[in-house]
Amino acid sequence: MSALKVYGNMLSPAVMRVMACFNEKELKFQFVPVEMRAGEHKKEPFISLNPFDGDVKLFESRAITRYIANQYEEEGANLVVNGKGKQMASFALCMEVEAHQFDPLASKLAFELVIKAYLGMTTDETVVEETKEKFARVLDVYEARLSGSKFLSGDEFTLADLHHFPNLHYLMSSPIKEMFGSRPHFLAWCTDILARPSWVKVLQMQKEDYNLIS
Repeated sequence: MSALKVYGNMLSPAVMRVMACFNEKELKFQFVPVEMRAGEHKKEPFISLNPFDGDVKLFESRAITRYIANQYEEEGANLVVNGKGKQMASFALCMEVEAHQFDPLASKLAFELVIKAYLGMTTDETVVEETKEKFARVLDVYEARLSGSKFLSGDEFTLADLHHFPNLHYLMSSPIKEMFGSRPHFLAWCTDILARPSWVKVLQMQKEDYNLIS
C-alpha cells in the first residue's frame, strides 16, 4: 500500500476530521502542510493534487472518511453501519444532520469566536447572537437523541460522531460551552468523544509540530 497523504492546513476542521479517521483506523499517513493564507491551495501543484496518492481521487472530507472506513474495514474501529435496517437508517440520518444542520452553524460560531481571534480579526457579535439562537434549537434535538443512546446512531461510535470532532473542540474553548452545560447528555457525549485517542493525537500534532491552537 502506497503512503497515504493528507494535504491541507492543521486549523482546518476538514483536515482534522480526516486525520482523526486515519487514527481511528490505526493507519499511518503523512501530513503535507498547505499555507492557505498565502493562497497555496489555489495554485499548482496543490490544485492538481488530491488527499490521497494513487488511483483514488477524493477532496471532500466526509467522502474521504467514508472511503477510509469502508476501504480499511478490517483495520481499527468500525466506523460505519452498512446493509439494511433501522440501525443503518439511523446512521445515515445522523450523518446528514451533522453535515446540513449542525456543521453550518457550529462552523460559523467557531470561526467567529475562535479562528478570528487566532487570525487577529474582530468577532462579529451580531452574527454570533443570531447563530446562537439557531444553534440552540439544534442542540435541543441532539440532547433529546443522546438521552436515549451513548452515541448519535446507537451504542457504537461511528463517523456520525467523529465528524463533530473539530467544531466541538473549538466550541468547547469558547463561550458556547455554556450552552452545552445546560444539556447534560450532549455535554457528556461531547466530553466522551473528545477524549478518544484518535482525536488527542490530532491535537498533539498541532501542538508539537505546527504550534497551532490546541
